[in-house]
Amino acid sequence: MSAADLTTLTAAQAADLLAAGEITSEQLVRAHLERIEATGRADGLNTFLHVDAEGALATARAVDEDRAAGKPLHPLAGVPVAVKDNIVTTGQPTTAASKILDGWVSPYDATVVERIRQARMPILGKTNLDEFAMGSSTEHSAFGPTRNPWALDRIPGGSGGGAAAAVAAHQAPLALGTDTGGSIRQPASVTGSVGVHPTYGSVSRYGAIAMASSLDQIGPHARTVLDAALLHELIAGHDPKDSTSLPDEVGDFAAQARAGAAEGGIRGMRIGVIRQLQQAEGIQPGVAARVADALEALREAGAEIVEIDMPHYRYALGAYYLLMSSEVSSNLAKYDGVRWGLRVEPEEGPVTIERVMAATRAAGFGPEVKRRIILGTYALSAGYYDAYYGSAQKARTRIIEDFTAAFEQADVLLAPTSPTTAFRFGEKTDDPLSMYLSDIATIPINLAGVPAISVPAGLSEDDGLPVGVQFIAPVREDARMYRAAAGLEAALEKAWGAPLLQRRPAVEDLLAASGEADAEGVSE
Repeated sequence: MSAADLTTLTAAQAADLLAAGEITSEQLVRAHLERIEATGRADGLNTFLHVDAEGALATARAVDEDRAAGKPLHPLAGVPVAVKDNIVTTGQPTTAASKILDGWVSPYDATVVERIRQARMPILGKTNLDEFAMGSSTEHSAFGPTRNPWALDRIPGGSGGGAAAAVAAHQAPLALGTDTGGSIRQPASVTGSVGVHPTYGSVSRYGAIAMASSLDQIGPHARTVLDAALLHELIAGHDPKDSTSLPDEVGDFAAQARAGAAEGGIRGMRIGVIRQLQQAEGIQPGVAARVADALEALREAGAEIVEIDMPHYRYALGAYYLLMSSEVSSNLAKYDGVRWGLRVEPEEGPVTIERVMAATRAAGFGPEVKRRIILGTYALSAGYYDAYYGSAQKARTRIIEDFTAAFEQADVLLAPTSPTTAFRFGEKTDDPLSMYLSDIATIPINLAGVPAISVPAGLSEDDGLPVGVQFIAPVREDARMYRAAAGLEAALEKAWGAPLLQRRPAVEDLLAASGEADAEGVSE
């Protein structure tokens, strides 16, 4: 099997071939490292901030030896994975794509990293992101933007653009990301991949560099619903080190994904469509068309489509940016230039803690981080707390109540993941509000803590770029979400006669420039 063939395997396919002894983990890891080298460099996609070739290969060889010796292994043992660079890892830098943490190496692993290490999954490296996960485009990284595998002049979404682009470009079959307002799902949508926001608290946040603690959630990036389910099962479960961790047993997500993909797997399921999102301004025509196609495919698969009213949905964006920025202001206060990380001393005058702190933050934080800190500090200040932060919390409660009422009428909800396809670099950097509107469909999920998954729904006629739709399920019903998503995935593949979105033009151009052949086909 060629290197190109190895990198196009899904995680589930790779796991089966590894278990059967038809390929080795070392072959699989080498193939992905070669592809990262060919396409992921700074003048290419710029997906990785750090690649740990030596560590990944060492893990792969050890897995191959144990498999040859007949030792019991986790089903995903030997399947490589990438990790977003705001999830801490020993032995590799964790920078959150910020100058203030440049070169910092954590003394401990995040709980999710511990679990993938225990499963013996080789970690390929750390992926790029918007600084401290603040952004919707991965243009705000201190180490340069990541580019979309479909078009190098387009953003890959954010904040987890590096992880989503790495998966979509076949540099990694799986990746771990974080989702605070859509940072897994929105990049998945614009890169033609799958991204999951689990129920808040069902996956430990211990070791994720905090942006907004009541909103942050770690979840999987993948290329198929089944692959996402397999990784989700591995990283989920109670963690005593995380005070918000739920005590629930881990669901059988992969079984539900397989059941949903089977004939009649979603027959009778009630799919709710949110009226307020259908009528929202700024939904690109090509996105609306793919959502309509998805609904039609679901009807043909036997699902029932019902319209849902969520009257407080329109308050989500304002409430989110007040709550998120307030928590950002609090969480980033610890970056003071004294204890660890970057330290910058004033060029003139006395060296006091206050002046060191000011100089360090001025040099270490980028414009978007500074903007959110200032906004959050203002919202929390005396005289404004009740008017802004308090009001936002009340709006959040209303949005949660809307979701509760919606799930009395529908089993899951379906909505566009992003109102547009990937926009061009620089298109929205001078207009932060326009950038924030990219998250209009994803933010309410984080406010309510409910699970959601974004799946590819085809290409927009407007520009030929990927469109994603998301399924939203009730709290602690992640398995139901996987069933519905796999049902749509199977229905669309059946309608098109091929797997979705195989061809990524920009990746092919990069491979051609590096002299490597790309054996992938195309399905549009």
